[in-house]
Amino acid sequence: MSLSSILSADAIDSAIKDCQAPDSFCPKKFFQLCGLTKKSPQEVKKVFGILDNDASGWIEEEELKFFLQRFTPGARVLTDKETKEFMCAADDDGDGQIGVDEFQAMVLS
Repeated sequence: MSLSSILSADAIDSAIKDCQAPDSFCPKKFFQLCGLTKKSPQEVKKVFGILDNDASGWIEEEELKFFLQRFTPGARVLTDKETKEFMCAADDDGDGQIGVDEFQAMVLS
């Protein structure tokens, strides 16, 4: 399954274009622009599964760095600052990884 089966290609393009400059990525704004905030909890879980590159059930910091590339292969990697800020914003229990419930809560809040 690909992200474009859940989100429109135009919305993904718009979200990627909005955060092209280093340190301009804002997870909440990205989720809104790509249309993820309007999806059902089940669809958000499917997106999590696609983003969880190693299928561990968690999105770790190393996977988070390549977050934008999961949406568009040619996209930039997140800076260390963006990666850490994203992790802090989503990692509610402070274990250094984002679980599906944490991801869903961040997207749909």
